[in-house]
Amino acid sequence: MFDATLAGSLPKPFWLAETNKLWPQWKSEGRDLEIAKRDATLLWLKAQEDAGLDIVSDGEQSRQHFVHGFLEFVDGIDRVNKVEMGIRNNRYAAMVPQVVGKLAMKGRAHAAEARLARAHTKKKLKFTLPGPMTIVDTVADRHYGDRAKAAMAFAGLLNQEARALEADGVDVIQFDEPAFNAFTEEAASWGIDCLHRAIDGLACTTCVHICYGYGIKQNIDWKKSLGQEWRQYQAFFPALAKSRIHQVSLECTHSRVPPDLMALLGGKDVLVGVIDVASDQVETPEEVAATIGAALEFVPKERLYPCTNCGLAPMDREIAMRKLEALGAGARLARQKYA
Repeated sequence: MFDATLAGSLPKPFWLAETNKLWPQWKSEGRDLEIAKRDATLLWLKAQEDAGLDIVSDGEQSRQHFVHGFLEFVDGIDRVNKVEMGIRNNRYAAMVPQVVGKLAMKGRAHAAEARLARAHTKKKLKFTLPGPMTIVDTVADRHYGDRAKAAMAFAGLLNQEARALEADGVDVIQFDEPAFNAFTEEAASWGIDCLHRAIDGLACTTCVHICYGYGIKQNIDWKKSLGQEWRQYQAFFPALAKSRIHQVSLECTHSRVPPDLMALLGGKDVLVGVIDVASDQVETPEEVAATIGAALEFVPKERLYPCTNCGLAPMDREIAMRKLEALGAGARLARQKYA
């Protein structure tokens, strides 16, 4: 009960990449970089185990960015001639690569890091991939001419990698879809269809993570504009409840999401965000357990998984470490209180 996990990303150590950045530059190259990525992955696996997490990840230590780390392995994308584009419904502007031809995988994207993690933990292993809608919101399409068509093409590539990850021994494959909260109608109308394409043929547990973004200024400013209640989830949770996705990961603690929206996910495992990624204030185990307790009004205890609101990539490493410890300790406390 209350198996603790995290949304995916963790800070990169100073000897691997720049710190406190969402898209950091690597500190080395070639063979030295590969060794540093491996060492950072093993460091964070051990830290998650020590913190008492039940489902661990590689922390995305081999990826500079949660979307572009996958796109590096996709043909049909011009990563040299980037263009400026508004993303997440024009929440902020970014220089993005362009889709210029038919999309195809160059080969495996994440075999090395998945196999490394699988070989070094006996815990359940989660691996994260960007969701199709979030990918198309992070590139400039110059080929397909339709966001839904482009997303379905990306979904097919994600499915190839997901099937291979399952064969590598991954227990949970999670697709990150922060764009769902920016395009709520599209999420319900074609975003979930694209997720279904991405999970075709998988027997492992599947998850979609939908949050209000990393703890960066653009996202924090956007949240301030959303009013006293954040009801974006309401637009597509009923459709997700009917979907073939097993788990839904959402933002909860220190947010203005009405907790009763979790009741719309009846029949799904719910990964309840109990750790705030937009604050350096470290939660206490009692606070984590209290958030779990509040969610139990809407989620059956056998379906509740304490989680982080989002990834921790831009956060200070020591603070992230302490937040993981609070997550693990809070889950243990909740088991004692609510078993």
